[in-house]
Amino acid sequence: MSALHDLTARDAAARVRRREVSATELTRAALSRITAVEPQVGAILTICEREALAAAEIIDRRVAAGEDPGLLAGVPVGLKDNICTAGIRTTASSRILEAFVPPYDATVAARLQQAGAVLVGKLNCDEFAMGSSTENAALGVTRNPWDPERVAGGSSGGSAAAVAAREVHASLGSDTGGSIRLPASFCGVVGMKPTYGRVSRYGVIAFASSLDQVGPLARDVGDAALVLQAIAGHDPADGTSSQRPVPSYVAALEGGVRGLRLGLPREYFVEGMQPDVEASVRAAVRTLEAQGATVEPVSLPHTEYAIATYYLITSAEASSNLARYDGVRYGLRAAGGGTLAEMYERSRAAGFGPEVKRRIMLGTYALSAGYYDAYYLKAQQVRTLIRRDFEQAFAHVDALIAPVAPSTAFRLGERVDDPLTMYLSDILTISLNLAGLPGISLPCGLDAAGLPIGLQLIGKAFDEATLLRIAAAYEAASDWTARSPIP
Repeated sequence: MSALHDLTARDAAARVRRREVSATELTRAALSRITAVEPQVGAILTICEREALAAAEIIDRRVAAGEDPGLLAGVPVGLKDNICTAGIRTTASSRILEAFVPPYDATVAARLQQAGAVLVGKLNCDEFAMGSSTENAALGVTRNPWDPERVAGGSSGGSAAAVAAREVHASLGSDTGGSIRLPASFCGVVGMKPTYGRVSRYGVIAFASSLDQVGPLARDVGDAALVLQAIAGHDPADGTSSQRPVPSYVAALEGGVRGLRLGLPREYFVEGMQPDVEASVRAAVRTLEAQGATVEPVSLPHTEYAIATYYLITSAEASSNLARYDGVRYGLRAAGGGTLAEMYERSRAAGFGPEVKRRIMLGTYALSAGYYDAYYLKAQQVRTLIRRDFEQAFAHVDALIAPVAPSTAFRLGERVDDPLTMYLSDILTISLNLAGLPGISLPCGLDAAGLPIGLQLIGKAFDEATLLRIAAAYEAASDWTARSPIP
């Protein structure tokens, strides 16, 4: 019999409903696993032992009373630490919020709780979700469970690593330019970025408001569908939240791929791509073809402008969003006298890390008088061209298939002093954020060093069901999601 921490979220919840295991037992197993492996992973910033055990006891009482405990009955989960949790520290991995305790839950946190999930930890990330390796985290570095000398990816590195290391059964991350899919690829788990507006952003600490989206990271496609089912849907508290009905994502898993048309973007097989990555992705394409899908080349010609477009828009939005951290209302206030302006300067200098400062300065410049039209407005115009590329491609195909990243996980420290090279880690993920589209990463192989390789599927707006259907079909024909880095 599998150890409790090895169960999928679906299996764990089913066993709680059947009273084969209690939510308290699942929670204690997760906490024990965290104690055992967390020192070598560094995925968790705040362990919520007291709160988790109390929540598990409530679920056990509901089960004993014959009540339905929810889709995720008793399943231990983690949340990226930019998702607000009432009474539990939420830092965005920044010194400026190191002691911040929100007075309310983010909508996604509340929906997981309503679905019966048990929060066992707040998970590490790049500061304010700005990064591709979780090395920009001010409160500690997360290591890849497959190789502790490698990065876990970012910015949701803790969310991916905690799932890969079996510390939690599933987690939530946020994806502004690949921050769910990249760490999912590097850590060998499934990660989904939903369509912009499919999941509420209320209570999620803002980085770039027109791109940020919350999504699940899980051990397999079925678990990702289950978690997405729990958190998706309209939220009156979020003005960008869509009112479109939420389909059954779990039911969509059974469809298979026969008759589906998949597009292979020429621009996503870039020069310098690690050969193992390209070989594994093309092998996955052949697997889907063997199951009845047809694959044809497509072109997304404005892809080459995506990096510049993305960093102008996100930096401008970050400059605006992070202006609120001034040492006055909440967050860090640096000690010392002086004027109000000096207090602002000291607090922000002490509270923000180098990458956050870099992006604030870039964004402030792009929004300044005399430069707005040349930079920010031009970036928004190119963003429209990128979205039209996808619209034209989806006139002919049902989904796109591509690598997640040009390489597997790189070594800790390898790119930390080279921001441009670090930014290029997201070259294959950021375009769909600019277009607001859904995407999923799932394991499709290992490189010569034994590191996971991710397969990326990109879908039409609000068509997460088709992506999950394709992903489930591929997963059923392979065994990559069954592999674990730590015994």
